[in-house]
Amino acid sequence: MKLLIIHNKYRNLGGEDIAVDNEVKFLEKHFEINTLYFSNNNNNLSSTITSLLLNRNHKLISILKKEINHFQPDYVYVHNTWFFISLGIFSYLKKNNIKTLVKLHNFRYDCTRTYFLKNHLRGKKFCNACGINKSKALIFNKYFEESFIKSFFMIKYGKKYFRIINDSFIKILVLTDFHKNYLIKLGIDKEKIFTFPNKIEEQNFQLNKIKDKYIVYAGRISEEKGVEDLIYSFKSSNLEKFKLKIVGDGPKYDYLKSKYSNESIEFLGLLSNHETLNLIYYSECVVTATKLLEGQPTLLCEASILGIPSIFPKTGGIAEFFPEDYKLSFNQFDYEDLTEKLNLLEDTKYLINVGNENKKYIEDYLNEKKLIADIESIVDE
Repeated sequence: MKLLIIHNKYRNLGGEDIAVDNEVKFLEKHFEINTLYFSNNNNNLSSTITSLLLNRNHKLISILKKEINHFQPDYVYVHNTWFFISLGIFSYLKKNNIKTLVKLHNFRYDCTRTYFLKNHLRGKKFCNACGINKSKALIFNKYFEESFIKSFFMIKYGKKYFRIINDSFIKILVLTDFHKNYLIKLGIDKEKIFTFPNKIEEQNFQLNKIKDKYIVYAGRISEEKGVEDLIYSFKSSNLEKFKLKIVGDGPKYDYLKSKYSNESIEFLGLLSNHETLNLIYYSECVVTATKLLEGQPTLLCEASILGIPSIFPKTGGIAEFFPEDYKLSFNQFDYEDLTEKLNLLEDTKYLINVGNENKKYIEDYLNEKKLIADIESIVDE
């Protein structure tokens, strides 16, 4: 089978970019793969304006047409299209009867279907898909906090994108059953939605590891990721001999570092993925207190492969990647419950057992033969 994989990389390397790269490496072992990668960086002004105003990039469509004629793929497999690739590629693919897969890595399509904030929040004070809250704006759905103009174009794009993915010629891939059910509730035909999680690359580290008494948070340092709430819970716990090491950057990094940095709470800034996993490998646990719906928690899956336990809120599809009745998950927004789960980290034998169980579960769940059989079944259906 031939797959042409298309992805618009983000300005700053993110989890979705890493996931796409890993999936390409995985699929190349079993299928004939070609890729078309594009970036929003270093594009000329006219291409940018055309992509934003018309949701169409003639230069890109010309490149796509040439690649399809040369490669003759059985399927075109599309990831992110914002914004340089634009949505015009779908018109070309449909017009030419080219079978198309689209993978949804997040819930952005639901947050950008309306220009009005009240329609976005739908009676809630906080959107747990993107983090926007009622205080950010009065009327307009300001999806990007820093820019009305950027938000306008994103919503213009999002409204059209949702109509496109609802078209019968597209098969939708999602990372979790939770996400599949989310789409069904929005009116998408369940027969065109398939769960296909990301394969996680195994990492090799030194065999003779000596555990250190610390836990790790790695991700965006922002309000919606609950980092300050995690710090409160950590300070309220019994983990006096533990450190909390915080990896990442974001709008609240400087504020939180100046307020909380001390001998037991360490802010490490941005690290490479390998450096982060090496840090996790020697840790006792990985923890997140996200306030959002989440899809596949890549870092937590990577921790499981390393035999390291995770603490996480019961939200979105996270629990699908862990054994049933997992004891280290907490009720989202219940930070006393989070503190109780942190206190369990004092039991070393318990942590070893949890880590071993997580490792076995994720290796079975993301088994390579199983995933290949799944994708073959999807494209053959």
